Amino acid sequence: MTHTPGITRPSKELVAAVLAVGAATASSTLAHMGIRNCHIQGPIASSPGKAIAGPALTLQFMPRREDLYSDGEYIDPEKQLHRHVLYHVEEGDVVVVDARGDMSPGVFGDMMSTYFKGRGGAGMVIDGCLRDQPNLKKLDIPVWIRGWTPNFHTQTNLMPFAVNTPIACGGVTVIPGDIIIADDDGAVVVPIGLAEQMIENANKSHDWEDFSRMKLMAGEPLQRYYPLHDDAREEYEEWRKHNPIAPPPKQ
Repeated sequence: MTHTPGITRPSKELVAAVLAVGAATASSTLAHMGIRNCHIQGPIASSPGKAIAGPALTLQFMPRREDLYSDGEYIDPEKQLHRHVLYHVEEGDVVVVDARGDMSPGVFGDMMSTYFKGRGGAGMVIDGCLRDQPNLKKLDIPVWIRGWTPNFHTQTNLMPFAVNTPIACGGVTVIPGDIIIADDDGAVVVPIGLAEQMIENANKSHDWEDFSRMKLMAGEPLQRYYPLHDDAREEYEEWRKHNPIAPPPKQ
């Protein structure tokens, strides 16, 4: 594990195991564990086919208030809080931003995103927008966002307010260090204290899906094969003897 103010990172092995589960299975498994709202609603995949998992670094925006934030931030760039979340980025991190679903300001642009890429960040999940789309597309950073805008981050309604504190992003509480898993289905927050149990439960519940998928493709009864009925368990176990689950790739 590595430490940054406000975050303790999980092991790479744990993150890889979460990634192998997939966002949809992680969400449904957590729901059965009592965490029914773990999908960050609003941001969608802007990089189809990409899948990431990693510990969350958080950035919170608030409605702009001129006595707390002024354009003087551009005289002294170090007062720009949105820069500071990037200073903490290590390889594999996911920056998660509560931009209040605002479609006007762009949280990061070309230069900030280039720095994020250079630091080895895995991807970004932003309840809001980015800017400089052509250049960001060239960077090939996996991002889950609401859209694109030509405006910079404080041009309109928002101001960066806090770094690496608990945030509400897309209707979900995100604690720094939680594991974010994101793919074409969306972005899901896996509470760090539940990650190992989620993985165990997901693997236990879904190790029969390849068998059931094969049966359903052959037109066999849905009632028997999804979910796998107790009457079909012996049939599945016999099939599994000849089709063992492949071990996860070595990290």
